[in-house]
Amino acid sequence: MTTRAETALARVSTGQPRKRFNLRWITGMGPTAAALIAGAVVWELIGQVAGFRFFPPLSDVVARLVEMTLAGEILPPLTNSLTNLAIGFGFTIVVGVGVGLLMGAYRRVETALDIYVYAMLTAPSLVFAPILFSIFGLGRAAIVGVIILYTIFIVIISTTSAVKTVPRPLIEMGRSYCANDRQLFLRVIIPAATPMIMAGLRIGAGRAVKGMINGEMFIAAVGLGELVTRAGNRFDATSVLAVLILIILVAFFVVRIVQLVDMRLTRWLPETQRRKK
Repeated sequence: MTTRAETALARVSTGQPRKRFNLRWITGMGPTAAALIAGAVVWELIGQVAGFRFFPPLSDVVARLVEMTLAGEILPPLTNSLTNLAIGFGFTIVVGVGVGLLMGAYRRVETALDIYVYAMLTAPSLVFAPILFSIFGLGRAAIVGVIILYTIFIVIISTTSAVKTVPRPLIEMGRSYCANDRQLFLRVIIPAATPMIMAGLRIGAGRAVKGMINGEMFIAAVGLGELVTRAGNRFDATSVLAVLILIILVAFFVVRIVQLVDMRLTRWLPETQRRKK
C-alpha cells in the first residue's frame, strides 16, 4: 500500500499534474460577502441611530422573519408563490425561447412578429391585469399570465438576437461539412447562441419574481404578495421588509439556478469566457 509521499513522487516522475485545491469558489465569494456585510452593518446603524419608524434595524427585521416562519405564516404563501413562479417561468422558457429561435432563423417570422413583441415589451405589464382578471378571475391563471407578460418578450428578443449574431464563419464551416439545415440549426446555431440565450433567461428570472409579486398583490391576494399587502395595510414596516428579504432570496436562488444551468450548457466555452460570465 503506497503512502501519500510515494503517490506524489510517482506523479512527479511520470509527469502527471499535481492536484491543487481549488480556492476560486472561496475567493470569488469574497467581494460579495464583503458587500453584504457592509450593507447589513449600514442598515443596522441607520435603523438604530435614526429611529425611523418605516426603516427598522436589520436585526428587528430578521427577528420578525424568524417569528413569522416559526408561526407558520411563511411556508404556505411561499409554496403558493413558487408554484406560480414555476408555471409562469417554465412557460416562458419553452414558448419564449422557441419563438425567439424561429424569429432569429426565419426573416419572415421576425418581420411578422417583431412589431408585436416590441410593442408588448414597452407596454406596462400591469395594464393587462384587468384583462387577465376578467378572463381568468381571481385565480392562479391570472397571476401566471402576469408573470408571462413580465418575462416572455425579453426572452424572445434576447433569443432572436442570439441566433442572429452567431458568427458567420461557424455557419460556413458547418455547410462545408455538408450539414443540412436541421443539423446546422441544432448542432451549430443553437450551441453558439446558448450563452446569449441564457443571459436573457437570467434577466427574465428576475422579472418573473417581480411579476409574481405584482400579480399576487394587484390581482389575487395570495402568496408572498398577500403578506406584503396585509403588512402594508397595517403600516407594519418590519413585516414588509421581512417579506421583502424573503422575496429577494427567492429571486437570488432562481437566478442562481439559471446560472448553474448556463454553466452546464456552456462548458465547451474557453475558461476565460466562462469567467467573464
